[in-house]
Amino acid sequence: MSPEELLAQHGYLESLITQYGYLAILVITFIEGETIVILAGLAAHLGYLDVFWVVMAAITGSFSGDQVWYYLGRHWGARIIAKRLSWQEGAQKVYKHLHRHQYWLILTFRFYYGLRNVTPFVVGAAHVPRLRFFVLNLIGAMVWATAFTYVGFLLGEASHYFIQDLKLYGLYMLIFFFLVGIGIWLFTLIRHRRRVRQRTTP
Repeated sequence: MSPEELLAQHGYLESLITQYGYLAILVITFIEGETIVILAGLAAHLGYLDVFWVVMAAITGSFSGDQVWYYLGRHWGARIIAKRLSWQEGAQKVYKHLHRHQYWLILTFRFYYGLRNVTPFVVGAAHVPRLRFFVLNLIGAMVWATAFTYVGFLLGEASHYFIQDLKLYGLYMLIFFFLVGIGIWLFTLIRHRRRVRQRTTP
């Protein structure tokens, strides 16, 4: 690839991140978690995104997604958990911690690997008061989004010690980490489903 083609590709990727970065953060954090926020923090350090709006998009997506899961759990929680074998082990862990440390669990569940999605669902199924979950969920989303955004931002800061032209190569570092994150997520998902099938196979 010629230098001109490389620069053109670089400019195209920059444009994609600048135009659709916040939307991607909003959509992905609505469903899942940390990787996109860390990468967005790195992109903010590189100058493609604004760190304040990265945090706002992550808070909005994460908070909204968990409110939806909470209300789904409140109305159909027990029936859905009974049908979804992959959720039952996680649900039992959440119920156990919910009775002991309800406030702390709601504030921090985003930091617990494997319980990110099932926790608000189970909290809804347990009929924790709406206002209590709303307030604690909002605080938790704010702390989580800020923490992981600045993990990415500081990763960009540290990368200056290893990569001289970070502005040029940082974009490809973003893509690399994004692909690695997808790979880890797929591997974890497949392994978890395989374990569930093995436990339920006679």
